[in-house]
Amino acid sequence: MTMEHQVAFFLRELETGDTWRRAAAAKGLGKIGAAEHAAVLVRAAADSAPEVREGAAVGLGRLGVSPGMAETLSTLMDDDDPWVRRKASLASMRLGLRDREVVNAYGRLLGDPDYHLRVNALEALRELGVPGDGPALVRLMGDPIPGVRDRAHAMVLEFREAPDIEAEVVRTAQWGEVDARVRALWMLPDRHVDRLLPSLLKDLTGAPSTEVRCAVVFRLARVKRPEVRDALFAALEAERDPKVASHLLFLLQRPRDERLLGPASRWLSDERAGPSAAAALGAVGGKAATRLLRALLTDPTTAPGTLAAAAMAYGDTGRWDAVWLLLPLLDHAAREVYEGALRGLDAMAGTGFRPWERAAVARKLVARLGVNTILVGVAERVLTGLAEALPGLRELVDRTTSPMVRAAALSLLDPRNATDAGTPHDLPLFVRHLDDENMWVRKTAAEGIAHWVEETGTLPTDGERLRDRLTALDSDPSDYVREAAAQTLRALDDRCGAPGGGPKGCHAPGT
Repeated sequence: MTMEHQVAFFLRELETGDTWRRAAAAKGLGKIGAAEHAAVLVRAAADSAPEVREGAAVGLGRLGVSPGMAETLSTLMDDDDPWVRRKASLASMRLGLRDREVVNAYGRLLGDPDYHLRVNALEALRELGVPGDGPALVRLMGDPIPGVRDRAHAMVLEFREAPDIEAEVVRTAQWGEVDARVRALWMLPDRHVDRLLPSLLKDLTGAPSTEVRCAVVFRLARVKRPEVRDALFAALEAERDPKVASHLLFLLQRPRDERLLGPASRWLSDERAGPSAAAALGAVGGKAATRLLRALLTDPTTAPGTLAAAAMAYGDTGRWDAVWLLLPLLDHAAREVYEGALRGLDAMAGTGFRPWERAAVARKLVARLGVNTILVGVAERVLTGLAEALPGLRELVDRTTSPMVRAAALSLLDPRNATDAGTPHDLPLFVRHLDDENMWVRKTAAEGIAHWVEETGTLPTDGERLRDRLTALDSDPSDYVREAAAQTLRALDDRCGAPGGGPKGCHAPGT
């Protein structure tokens, strides 16, 4: 059958066929028809059968733009049948229609009971660069469907400076439904907070929704007024929900503010608010707070989250007994406790460990690094500069199966980080790992060789062979490895003479 015959067949079917044949004919005509057939599909869009109207919407989307199409598709987007509305919206999106009636139809679809149509409307309006119906868009930030809710939130953020959107965000922050109101409160422009302050202070303790109270706390915590801060402390004293209390404890933290001491101590035993309470005690400082934190660290019943937060807070204090309280926690079964203890040690490493602490920290952390690959970068910072860790790290380089740990151990053997009596003999370790399967290990090994040459001032025994291996890394797939290899070759040239030339003040080990 030729195309002309097919078109004629579809035209007859649209006139005499039953419902399903008319629907199929409308879709087919849109696929192979020409601009002059648009009028036929526009007439089909008024068919009494929703299946035919749906077919007409599909056909119009396939056929292309012609006079009257925008009006027809916008009408179909208001159809009583959701499938007709869905296909009409997709057709309008496909054609990129920007007519006012189409944009207005998209705005109405923001309130459609079919979530597919709400998604279609949001996608179309985003593509067109307009918000559509402002109140409907902001209201969708509380939609029960995550795909709708998140798209609406993103669009409100994009158009938040438009006057009608900004006004609706302010209105929703004060009066909206719970879910939309929470998001509106989080994005409420600061310039509107003063006007809403009486309402926000009332909701601080009176809003029945936990999520709303948390959002109000967040918004008020940014207001730098003594009376607002006093209201937040009063709310903390009266609060009974651990989630809201946790937000208050976190946002009210200020060094040496002893008003937090009482509320924080009351929430320490709560599994949800305990971590914020422990962190708050760390901010307060002083003898009473320190005593409470020490009790948490030595109590076997302390919840893991609270224990982790207490470990970080106690490490920040740098107390004389902090190392001895934190090191045992590296063996805790809960991952978060290990992380908290490690971060606590990291806080102490910034000012340097005391001479009698260094060996214990090095020994314990190298042993844990061999079996725990969590927060390797933090462990590396703690061990940097600890010469006591170097013997264990040399063993760890070849023993560990973790590329991250291997790279960290090699980095710590770099003589720019730490040195001991074994440093002049580390070169074979670096050379051996130039062929490691992991690019970060290869990079670290090449950098280690460069620094070894610069710091020790010695010429590798088999310098030409090493130079050949480094040159071979010019074809490494990683830019980082190639750059590190080139850096190392330059170090060899600078320190030990260029190929074919004599040494420039370098000597081979043992000569």
